[in-house]
Amino acid sequence: MTRTATPDDRRWRWTAPAVFVLAWGGNQFTPLLTMYRELEGYSAATVNLFLAMYVVGLVPGFQVVGPLSARWGRARSTQVGLALAASSSVVLALGASSPFALSVGRLLAGLAVAVAMVVGTAWIDELTGPGAPSGTAARRAAGTLTLGFGIGAGVAGILSQWAPAPRVLPYAVHLGLVAAAALALRRAPETRAPSASGRVRIDLRLPRSARSRFLWVVVPTAPWVFASAGLAYAIVPELVQERTGELGVAFATLLTVLTLGSGALVQRWVPALGRLTGGREALVGIALMTVGVLVVALEVWARSLALAIVAALVLGTAYGITIVAGLVEVRRIAAAEALPGLTGVFYALTYVGFALPVVLAAVRPWLDYGWSLGAVAVLCACSLVATARGLVRTSVLTTPASRS
Repeated sequence: MTRTATPDDRRWRWTAPAVFVLAWGGNQFTPLLTMYRELEGYSAATVNLFLAMYVVGLVPGFQVVGPLSARWGRARSTQVGLALAASSSVVLALGASSPFALSVGRLLAGLAVAVAMVVGTAWIDELTGPGAPSGTAARRAAGTLTLGFGIGAGVAGILSQWAPAPRVLPYAVHLGLVAAAALALRRAPETRAPSASGRVRIDLRLPRSARSRFLWVVVPTAPWVFASAGLAYAIVPELVQERTGELGVAFATLLTVLTLGSGALVQRWVPALGRLTGGREALVGIALMTVGVLVVALEVWARSLALAIVAALVLGTAYGITIVAGLVEVRRIAAAEALPGLTGVFYALTYVGFALPVVLAAVRPWLDYGWSLGAVAVLCACSLVATARGLVRTSVLTTPASRS
């Protein structure tokens, strides 16, 4: 029998393990990049291919899984995501010596994370009752994702650095967690009855009065979500690799955990920050991103482990604020039926920023990190100004989706 959600239903917690585990599977690969370079001899170009395949799975997944979940229901769609995540870990564990297998595994991981970020976010939103304080649903969803990203990377990195079978054990742990999450998911209440309609329609409707708000507030904010995280655990470890020696994997893992951990911690306070700033919390996030970029630019000269940790904490805090601020804006302006699709658009825009480390590495032969990071800081400042003007010039239309 299908369970039905009730107001202020706390059974959203039964969906959280699945969202957590799907996010874990998406980021467990990140700290292992150094291991693959050392043990398998992959070049930087090949490793960048693995990262690109993850995004190849994510971006179309963001647009497809929302409409599919409207047809299949939230529970069945999330079960498919767990199956994709398990398949990804199996392929990655068995295919360490094959670039093709690793690429396929990363693509499957991207699709699974798309399910977590779109379907999981919408499901948690629907299970958060109307009596919850403003921003609660966004904080719950973003916090669950961030914890999955951070803890998954931390555990995988530790196992890779010090445990036996570094190519296999991290993925075996993830498979066990997927099984546990699948059991918990059976108790989660369904909020969207499966539809018999054979047509899958992507619904991205915005109230007319909210379109300017999306273009001038959400769009300038979104790319900095993963741009901040990407700088912290892609560029910063590279800058200090000569200082870390044989502990390169461990230190890269530490930076990843600090980035996502600080992001997870600050998310609890973002709703209060929104009230304090009059709904301008996104500006605080982008301002911190600007400061973080300047700290990384200083690190180009200093090559200091302590400064690397400071950069990770500042950029992680910026990540935590901007992701919640973006989700809150999407919930304010989306029609209820369009919430999963528009959430997918937001997340697709956030992953534009994930390409920032790749772009900086690509232009490095002509533009040193110090200069290119200075240019990024200028872009941050421009986005800050654009978002501030957008907040002033646009208004919010309250919709059924903005209940919490």
